[in-house]
Amino acid sequence: MDAIEIAGGKPLHGEVKISGSKNATLPQIAASLLAPGTSIFRGVPELADIRTLGRLLVHMGARVDREGGTLRVDASAVAKPEATYELVKTMRASVLVLGPLVTRFGRARVSLPGGCAIGARPIDQHLKGLEALGAKIELSHGYVEAKADRLRGATILFDLPTVTGTENLMMAAALADGRSILENCAREPEVIALAEALNAMGGRIAGAGTSVITIDGVDALRPMDVEVIPDRIEAGTLLMAAMITGGDVLVRGAKADHLDAAIAKLREAGAKITPESDGLRVIAPQKPTAVDFITAPFPGFPTDLQAQLMACLSVAKGASRVVETVFENRFMHVQELSRMGADIAIDGHTAVVRGVTRLSGAPVMATDLRASASLVLAGLRAEGTTTVQRVYHLDRGYEALEAKLQALGANIRRVKA
Repeated sequence: MDAIEIAGGKPLHGEVKISGSKNATLPQIAASLLAPGTSIFRGVPELADIRTLGRLLVHMGARVDREGGTLRVDASAVAKPEATYELVKTMRASVLVLGPLVTRFGRARVSLPGGCAIGARPIDQHLKGLEALGAKIELSHGYVEAKADRLRGATILFDLPTVTGTENLMMAAALADGRSILENCAREPEVIALAEALNAMGGRIAGAGTSVITIDGVDALRPMDVEVIPDRIEAGTLLMAAMITGGDVLVRGAKADHLDAAIAKLREAGAKITPESDGLRVIAPQKPTAVDFITAPFPGFPTDLQAQLMACLSVAKGASRVVETVFENRFMHVQELSRMGADIAIDGHTAVVRGVTRLSGAPVMATDLRASASLVLAGLRAEGTTTVQRVYHLDRGYEALEAKLQALGANIRRVKA
């Protein structure tokens, strides 16, 4: 099993290019199930979750080929609309095949999903929406079984904004009979990217990026050829890596309109962030200033950057207050940061972070994808050596993060634990 070893204390300097978005690529790959023929995805990151979804589609009968950053999926011969537990237990995004399978093939059997242990993340909104579209749903032995002769358009109100729920029902409604209206939708850039991909396939979707999305179902869709959008969470993580080290970094591919809330907080903490022609440049202070923030669905502060900013605030001047509203169990990194000398107190969904003068390197354990990134960032600042165990979590969502940090001057390497 691999670990990441970091000798901290070096400010980051230089340029780095971010990879394609995992959270945009996964639903687009799932959408390839909607049409026979070969869909092409360009700029796909080399990540464990992408490989897992590829294996799942091959299991169903699709052909999946990769050459460099280009992935091709031929869904012509899909004959087994089933996603088994063995294939999906490590990745919650596997539930995204449910909508495409039931709307194209009339049936689907999908294991209830796994993934990071950061909260319950139920799929009740997905199932409620599919039932409204006319699917018959049964839950048994850890599987969702959905059947429908043909889905029909409906108006669906989400109880709360859900990214994968919005995406799943957009895909299901794309081939439904008539008009569907989704209300209280997630507004993330990844939702917009999926809508644009579906429209490139011949879909008729309007309103993505707002709280109301309208889908006029069509009889058939064609394969897509899409360029994956940049990963805004990786971009935010690299901006914060520069922040915690007091560095000066140009993050190529970063889009300001995808990171408004995070940029606002980094500026409030003392960073100078300026848009460049192909990215964002951050010039960080030697020591951040404490800030308060609350996680929220887009365009609020992303929960996927909460742990990374908390690492930055652990060495800030003053005390910060962090409120997590999205996932109920997303402070698991706090215990490990505390092992490095951070002063963090938790009360329910609130963490109070009192900045300390220094962090000290220590062996720490990653508990989930974004927690692992926060520990790497803390290690970049800490005195001495930090060893982050269980970096398979990191590999689910970051492509060659240690190599990118090395190129910016970090003393970091991958080792065998």
